[in-house]
Amino acid sequence: MADTQLNDRARGWLKHLWTKATTPDDWSSSGEPHAWWDRYSSAPVQEFARFDLSESSYAVAAMAHVTPAWREVYADILDGLVERHTTHWAAIDWLTQFGHDPRRGNYPQEWLDIWIPEHLRGRYDTPGWTANGIEPWGLQPDPIGAEGNLFFRGWFNMLMGLYATVRDDGKWHQPFKVTGVEDQPFEWSHDRVAEYLSTQWAEKPEGPHCENTKIWPFCLSAAGLGLKLYDALYGTRNTWVFDQWIDYARKNYMSVSDDKLEWMALYYDPIEACLHTGGPGAGIGVCFYLLPHDPVLSEILYRSCAARMGWSDPSKKLRASPDPRFTVLGLVLAKEFGDATAEARLRPLVDEIAEPRQFGEDQSEFGFWFHLGEDWPRGQLSALAMVAEVGGPGAWSRIFNEPNIERFDEPTVEGVAFPNLGIARARNDDRGVLTVETYAATPSRAGMKTRFQVTNLADTGLIKVRCDGADFADWRAVGQQTLEIEANIGSAVFEIETGRSGGNGRKRSNSRPSGPGSQIIQAKSAMAPVIHSARRSHIGAASVTCRCCAGI
Repeated sequence: MADTQLNDRARGWLKHLWTKATTPDDWSSSGEPHAWWDRYSSAPVQEFARFDLSESSYAVAAMAHVTPAWREVYADILDGLVERHTTHWAAIDWLTQFGHDPRRGNYPQEWLDIWIPEHLRGRYDTPGWTANGIEPWGLQPDPIGAEGNLFFRGWFNMLMGLYATVRDDGKWHQPFKVTGVEDQPFEWSHDRVAEYLSTQWAEKPEGPHCENTKIWPFCLSAAGLGLKLYDALYGTRNTWVFDQWIDYARKNYMSVSDDKLEWMALYYDPIEACLHTGGPGAGIGVCFYLLPHDPVLSEILYRSCAARMGWSDPSKKLRASPDPRFTVLGLVLAKEFGDATAEARLRPLVDEIAEPRQFGEDQSEFGFWFHLGEDWPRGQLSALAMVAEVGGPGAWSRIFNEPNIERFDEPTVEGVAFPNLGIARARNDDRGVLTVETYAATPSRAGMKTRFQVTNLADTGLIKVRCDGADFADWRAVGQQTLEIEANIGSAVFEIETGRSGGNGRKRSNSRPSGPGSQIIQAKSAMAPVIHSARRSHIGAASVTCRCCAGI
């Protein structure tokens, strides 16, 4: 049932994330995000609240594939995530980290061991310090239109694409404001962000910078996946820049021999001519984002790391990474690849380190607390762990390869009184039957009367409804294509003969305006020179202070 029904953990996480996304808080320069938004994890590279925004979107998008005929709550959550990504706090590193880091002579040894080549220590900015304003670029006030800051627009583009997979209103294709340096507003749209990203990448096949002056395969793989989703939704052809970069990365950012990853770049600094690399574990984060687009290379990256860590070898003792993100990603990828042995071994390990528990009203919310003694589940890490709880093998890849936008034309459940009533299953089948399974999302509300609608019906005069196997009459037509069901909050299974065949809806492109900022990017540029002369620094294979995307 994993592919067709939300489990208890997914239901609890959905309620918590809905609360986070729909509770107003102040992300402006004069405010501060609520403490439940994770700006604490994986220092120094991901301790920014925007990573909670992007990573929280993944399980939500997967849930929309589990219940394709019910999407309204997912859309509300994603809308709240996108909205916050336009703010000061989303781009706070680019908007406040000017020039070189004044702390760079005093970084903790752990940061030095992992993130900074030995010959640069003391005079080099750590990853996570964006260094807006340094030469040769100077201060760039627009966090999207900057020469660097690739990761900001790359994940933002993906986030808007995920919103478009669950709500067909074209909202983020309309112009909106993004906060820049000193609160300057800059006008963008989803189309313009995708266009700028692909155009800039076409001119820099090695990849644009994230922080000045570092080029990260991890960030670029996520940016490329966002472009892939944009193309799948709108029929454009931007993904060739991603294909070109993957070829470049094979030659320059990794070494694969006999289908085994030997090393992979954490980042490349063209100014210092330094390629900072790690062992087989350095490919695990890239693997996650590369998988929907290049499953063959991704499996090499995954299997290399799994072999090194002994995930699929019952004779080896499992160990957790000091940064739990790495172990959590191992579980997510084991499930995605259908590696049953690794998944069975990693699930109890992740539960051991992640401290899963219910909380909130009626203990109806769920999250992972990671033994940190905090007031809220740790957002980024919980969000990643939840990807392993939603759908079956291949669920992550299907979001990007099968966005299923034809479901917008199929019978759809709407007007659900969430978070009192929840929907665990909502799916049209080839017989023209929509199955809707309800539950009490807030158990104390069980038994109370509620209503919900089913839209996009062929003709309400042809409708038959059953509940828990028996004929059900407590419904009424609301026009020719919509019905309204009266029910009690609680567990029930409705079967609605819709008069339409489901699951094989007509293919169409999602709504997207034409005009400036929406043209198809097709021109190719020449490949940049292969990096032969770069100085390569490597995190040793014996390192035990690994981070996600660092060497093992």
